Amino acid sequence: MDDTERIEKLRDHIALFPKTPGVYLMKDDHGRVLYVGKAKDLRARVSSYFQPSANLLATRGPEIARMACTVIDIDFLDCETEVDALLKESRLIKDIQPPFNVMLKDDKTFPYIEITTKEDFPGVYVTRTPRIKGSKLYGPFSSPSGARMAVNAIQKVFKYRTCELDIRADDESRRFFRPCLLHAINQCTAPCADLISKEDYKKDIDRFRKLMASKRSVIVRQMTREMTEAADARDFPEAARIRDRIKAIDSLSLSGDVETDVQPEAFFIDPTRGLEKLGDLLNLDAPPRSIEGIDIANLMGEETVGSLVCFIDGRPFKNGYKRFKIRTVEGSDDYASIREVVSRRYRYAADGEELYPDVILIDGGLGQLHAAREAFDDMNIQPPMVISLAKRLEEIYIQARSSPVRLPRNNEALRLLQQVRDEAHRFAQHYHHILRRKKTFDEDVKEGRRPPKRRKGNA
Repeated sequence: MDDTERIEKLRDHIALFPKTPGVYLMKDDHGRVLYVGKAKDLRARVSSYFQPSANLLATRGPEIARMACTVIDIDFLDCETEVDALLKESRLIKDIQPPFNVMLKDDKTFPYIEITTKEDFPGVYVTRTPRIKGSKLYGPFSSPSGARMAVNAIQKVFKYRTCELDIRADDESRRFFRPCLLHAINQCTAPCADLISKEDYKKDIDRFRKLMASKRSVIVRQMTREMTEAADARDFPEAARIRDRIKAIDSLSLSGDVETDVQPEAFFIDPTRGLEKLGDLLNLDAPPRSIEGIDIANLMGEETVGSLVCFIDGRPFKNGYKRFKIRTVEGSDDYASIREVVSRRYRYAADGEELYPDVILIDGGLGQLHAAREAFDDMNIQPPMVISLAKRLEEIYIQARSSPVRLPRNNEALRLLQQVRDEAHRFAQHYHHILRRKKTFDEDVKEGRRPPKRRKGNA
């Protein structure tokens, strides 16, 4: 296929894209995702890469221009809003690690607004590392600076505290405490200095929570009137400050949902607690000590590989990691590949030469779980607990249960399983890329595009 034919085929394909917000994934001839991007209008955005007048070298840089020359296929995921597209783009880039994406590859997360709920005088914070328990979360927010500005602006109305002090209602020494500058500028009611009762402070926090759960139109209208009055009085600096606060509060609408837009790397878990919760979930006699996770990686059915990672006491045990080059499966068949990996890994355990883990986790849904179970049936052995974790809705499929289990996003058992699943995925992708690079190198040597490796001992 020459370049003109390739571009015409892509244009015909893009013409079928919806004119809605979404995420697009550009792929090469091996099906590998080269680049993930977001769009307010999918059809318009993606087609801009392949217009005759497009000058990607000038507008996007040499890397994107080079990438566009190798794109063979483009997939998309439509989203309800542009914010949904931004959050989904971030999640996909972190999971896939496309070679032409530079931003969002690290473990940095979008922030939340957090209200502590287990304290006598709750605090309000903007954080990327929320508490596991004892807090009410809003977000994640697509604009970190906007979230911080909004918290500061709304603090002028509800006067909540943003400090990390341990303030208890029964601490009588508070009346001798000197409040900070926020009280002096009338931005905090200073519960640290016993200048407000627990009941009155709770009323302010409750009103703030109602505001966060609403459209925030009332406070915006009030601030708009204040801005107009300041402008009429020719107090333009104050009018500008109020304008910036309104923009900050408006930015709060650019947020995702805590339960839907999960950021696993934002929530630290105690491994011991995670194992205890997992043992309860699976009805085990004791918390599991060893967990093995299995994943399959392939691109258009080529160089299919399997990975197995091992966690001991909730932490990675690298000496227990194994890699499998799939031998018996042709094409892209994840189920058959899982059956091969399971049989190759656990046939020695069936003979008593190795120990079974307490839990075996398969990356995928019900079909992947059934494939693993079929492998054990073929070996005529009864395995330990086998479960699977589906990435789309983070549903847990458990053997002998008719329906999947969905846990809260901050449940320690779910977070532990996500860590095992994500590590298995990373390890599988790493091995797959090694094989792809080796195959490409061997092809280049065969075609004379590069010299073969020099053998030791040769001059």
